[in-house]
Amino acid sequence: MKAMFYDAFGRPPTIETLPDPEPGEDGVVIAVGSSGLCRSDWHGWMGHDPDIRLPHVPGHELAGRIVAVGRGIRRFAVGDRVTVPFVSGCGRCSECHSGNQQVCPGQFQPGFTHWGSFADYVAIDYAETNLVKLPDAVDDATAASLGCRFATSFRAVVDQAKLKPGEWIAVHGCGGVGLSVIMIAAALGAHPIAIDLSEDKLAFARECGAVATINAATVPDVVEAVREITGGGAHVSIDALGHPTTCFNSIANLRRRGRHVQIGLLVGDQAAPAVPMAQVIGHELEIYGSHGMQAWRYDAMLAMIESGKIAPGKLIGRRIALDEAIGALTAMDRSDGVGISVITSFG
Repeated sequence: MKAMFYDAFGRPPTIETLPDPEPGEDGVVIAVGSSGLCRSDWHGWMGHDPDIRLPHVPGHELAGRIVAVGRGIRRFAVGDRVTVPFVSGCGRCSECHSGNQQVCPGQFQPGFTHWGSFADYVAIDYAETNLVKLPDAVDDATAASLGCRFATSFRAVVDQAKLKPGEWIAVHGCGGVGLSVIMIAAALGAHPIAIDLSEDKLAFARECGAVATINAATVPDVVEAVREITGGGAHVSIDALGHPTTCFNSIANLRRRGRHVQIGLLVGDQAAPAVPMAQVIGHELEIYGSHGMQAWRYDAMLAMIESGKIAPGKLIGRRIALDEAIGALTAMDRSDGVGISVITSFG
């Protein structure tokens, strides 16, 4: 198979011909139809993820068709169109049995714990627990765009924050995660406020449902700006970027008894950001994380897509070939493009 491959962190990957994967007894092999390109892939390539062992094939947002199954597979068959959560569970531990595969202690992540989907084929273990069958109405590119950003955002908004119609939600960062949050929040009847440094991204955020925007590059105090727009602070606030400043502002701009959800990753020397803890205590704020979404919860998200309430395909900014993905990956820390990139050609 053709695949993006690297054997050293931080050095440009190459396109190589590698052995095709084989399914384990409880696994499948998927012919990749599309694979999203995510900032998490950049973090992995830079060596920020301790689970990656070199040499490596990245890619964790995928959709495609099953081409081989292991002996233990009963619910899926060759030819099925599927996707998979980027955090997948073992199916045997107490967390998996409680339905919380996204925090399984033995979790695996394609593109991190094993070779991923920037390739013609990818092997997925524990398939009975983690695969999601795709409806015909959802194409591969749209399904791949769900894998990390959109699904994590859906869980953050619906399951963690429990956002209600009419509530204000502040969204710090308008990349793929932030735009996903805005689209989902608007579909639920809430009032999203988009916050970013880029006017282009803020304009696109309005197209996705933001009712107000704040340019953090020109506004002297983001927290006060949110408080002014909302009449006292957001009910829900999300750090969709992952930076000490956006994390702090997201908590600080909440009204009393507000809910903050952290989606953006904070790594390296930014992993322990300052938190306005006196406000958290005094205002009884709630702080949550959102780390992927369980396969069994995809039905609710897919139903909203099929009904037209949300349109994640609108967030796809670029459809690129596998060889183009090398430049897109290595420049991800400097890119200011609108929308997300999806690999749709592997030939």
